[in-house]
Amino acid sequence: MSESTRMLIGLIVGIAVMVVIVSKTKVHTFIALMIASGITGIIGGMPFVNVTQEDGTTITGLVTAIQDGFGNTLKSTGIIIGLGVMMGGILEKSGAAEKMAYSFIKAVGKKKEEWALAITGWFIAIPVFADSAIVIFAPLCKAISKVTGKSLIGLALAMAAGLQLTHCLVPPTPGPTTAASMLGADVGQMIICGSLVSIPMLIVAVFYCQSIGKKIYQIPTDDGGFERKEFKQEYIKSMEELDRMIGQKKLPGLGVSIAPIIVPLILILANTIVGMMGQSISILAFLGSPIVALSIGTLIAIYGLMAKDPTKEVLHVMDDAIKSTGIIMLITGAGGSLGNVIKVSGVGDALGEVVMKMPLPAILLPFIIAALMRIALGSATVAITTAASLSASLIGAISVSPLLMAVSCCVGAISFSYFNDSGFWVWNGMFGVTELKDQVRCKTAISLIMAGVGIIELLVLSMFIH
Repeated sequence: MSESTRMLIGLIVGIAVMVVIVSKTKVHTFIALMIASGITGIIGGMPFVNVTQEDGTTITGLVTAIQDGFGNTLKSTGIIIGLGVMMGGILEKSGAAEKMAYSFIKAVGKKKEEWALAITGWFIAIPVFADSAIVIFAPLCKAISKVTGKSLIGLALAMAAGLQLTHCLVPPTPGPTTAASMLGADVGQMIICGSLVSIPMLIVAVFYCQSIGKKIYQIPTDDGGFERKEFKQEYIKSMEELDRMIGQKKLPGLGVSIAPIIVPLILILANTIVGMMGQSISILAFLGSPIVALSIGTLIAIYGLMAKDPTKEVLHVMDDAIKSTGIIMLITGAGGSLGNVIKVSGVGDALGEVVMKMPLPAILLPFIIAALMRIALGSATVAITTAASLSASLIGAISVSPLLMAVSCCVGAISFSYFNDSGFWVWNGMFGVTELKDQVRCKTAISLIMAGVGIIELLVLSMFIH
């Protein structure tokens, strides 16, 4: 058996064991990733600890590779994730997220509620985790359904589509941030490219949502339940009641609500644009770094939205928000460990040789890996992290830019939302979708449709970006 064959077997066995452990046992994904790193390195021929050769060079051991991969990954992503969720907690608690939603709906106008909710979801998922946003905006979706007479299913699915796209494609959410870091892509460029790629996917998704809303016509009832019946055009009502509902709530202004998101994005994008022009402005480079930009955004959220609230309450909001990030950081770091083991062991070079011989566009390899991980593990963030870990070792071996490889990982992770996806069950439960065929027609179908559009975009972009 050749060395390259042994390395590939190590990788295949490591990933296979990880999938089996996560899907069939009680072992957590974090531990499964660490086990996969160990198996990949051992079968691939890595020594357990560092070995100093006679010529003075050092062969990196498995333990060191795992530790270095974990630390280097969190060094670039951990702070961003922490700041992002704290800012998101402030937006949720203060009512700023709801204010943004109302404003988008009012701006879009009558008979375009699916578009408004899709855009709202697209925007809100940048600082707020998608599953949390589904719960937060469920009352709004139900209220709009009651007022307009439109199906709750179409409205809520449009919102979920928008949430899923930016959650998977636009930093500073954990998945795309990690992918950019692992593959050496600029975060600002990732924001631009991820945002642009998501637009055609969102447009196609909204048309599907409008169609499925008529096929599955379900509206909320006053007792908290749901009523399903055959769709009739006469059920659709005006938006006047929504305007009255907005007036009854005491919410912050739109400017101060949107500033914590807009200001960091402007700083990051400005720095990226200046850099692409071959210029360098030190103060802009400092302010436009993701860590500093998000710190500014978080401070704007704290003092712009909760300045009059007691200090203990504000701290409590941020503490509660950041509690959920612990396991995300562990999984992200473990993905970095696996990627580093692959890199150090030489598996990447061996895999690159195989990829070059495959009759498959290289841009689709990260997509396929991420899609398979999404099917096996359920979590989009884990799928992106795993795909980025494997794809990082291919840089230089295939003629695809790191930016497009990162985007490909993210698009692949969108592709299959079904029974092992927590967001799948949160959405179905919140909006009363109980029949299996309807569940598949909604969350599973919309994810496959968006990923299908993404594949076309990736193939087109790979012709122009190298």
